[in-house]
Amino acid sequence: MIGKIGKRANSGSADIVGNSIETVGDPIKDIHAFPNYRGRVSLAEKAGLPLENYEAAEEICASGAIKIQACGDKEKITLDMGKCFLCGRCQEVAPDLLRVESAFAIPVRKREELIESLDGIAPAEESFEKMGKELKEKVGKILGRSLAVREVDAGSCNGCEVEITALNNPVYDIERFGIHFVASPRHADVLLVTGPASRNMEVALKRTYEATPDPKIVVAVGACGCSGGIFGDTYATTGGIDKMVPVDVYIPGCPPRPEAILYGLLLAVDRIPEKHG
Repeated sequence: MIGKIGKRANSGSADIVGNSIETVGDPIKDIHAFPNYRGRVSLAEKAGLPLENYEAAEEICASGAIKIQACGDKEKITLDMGKCFLCGRCQEVAPDLLRVESAFAIPVRKREELIESLDGIAPAEESFEKMGKELKEKVGKILGRSLAVREVDAGSCNGCEVEITALNNPVYDIERFGIHFVASPRHADVLLVTGPASRNMEVALKRTYEATPDPKIVVAVGACGCSGGIFGDTYATTGGIDKMVPVDVYIPGCPPRPEAILYGLLLAVDRIPEKHG
């Protein structure tokens, strides 16, 4: 039984006094990511640097997230955050061009929006509390009740599951925003799907999707869910959740932080009235 909540001594964690646990008010402000936390890769243009610097990064990228393509008389460098699993090797060979940041990669509605050029996309820096309250208001307005989420593991390493589970811990406590996880897809509004969509899970995932009531909102979580990640499209995997079922929101990262997952749920809730219409 949880006892009396004690005063938090250290900003940045849930304070435990005896059997007492205090939820951090705003995890983004109270829990700063460590400088070496891998959240997203920034792609920056540096004048005067030879193309070989980019080519070294492209060659060492195991997932094929970095590409150099001909664009007229110039070369276009792109970074696909849907494939990036944040190994950091590109930063090692080209530290002036690519840098792994602690800010999380932004979830998007369309797969192609995860492909960034040198112009880049600014990382999201909204607070967890603000996103949570906005999500709660949207859910109440659209559904008039709590948002029911069913998590589906389509062959993941369980890294994304750890972050999804963290949403329910005393620090994030996502249920305070009217979001709860359910055991059956028949009770779900949203499917959170992880993994590279293994062929062994194809039938199970499709049946889960069919059992989910309309409007069937699907969120692909993690690099594997977005594109197959390091596994790609092989004899054992299909190369991403959207190869099996329609996907409404893509959440990049390996794994994505709880803040990114909440951000993705915000986008997912916006899709409910659109698909109903």
